[in-house]
Amino acid sequence: MRIGIYVLALTPLALAGCAEEPAAVTTTTTTTQEVTTTGPVARPVTREVLVTQAPPPVRVEARTVSPGARYVWTRGYWRWTGAGYQWVPGTWVVRPNPSAVWVEGHWVRTPGGWMWTAGYWR
Repeated sequence: MRIGIYVLALTPLALAGCAEEPAAVTTTTTTTQEVTTTGPVARPVTREVLVTQAPPPVRVEARTVSPGARYVWTRGYWRWTGAGYQWVPGTWVVRPNPSAVWVEGHWVRTPGGWMWTAGYWR
């Protein structure tokens, strides 16, 4: 009788090792070049990263009330971490000068995968 109870108690532990692992997703990240751009409003140094996994759809975010007249809303975006995508939420940022316009960052489909184009002030 005791042996039957022990067998029943240990059966789930013995079968736990039989579960199938999910298939691994293979992705490739390649840094193709570093770019420095100057102009009326200088862009920061950026890395162009090629990712073979498509980014998820952009999330719809609730925009909070602007903290002031000089602030511009920058939408959230999916950032590649090297192992997967991570959502970076949108935020209010101060416009560097009254005529500056924020150009949104975005993912572009290329023959080798997806390339991120960072947002910048124009």
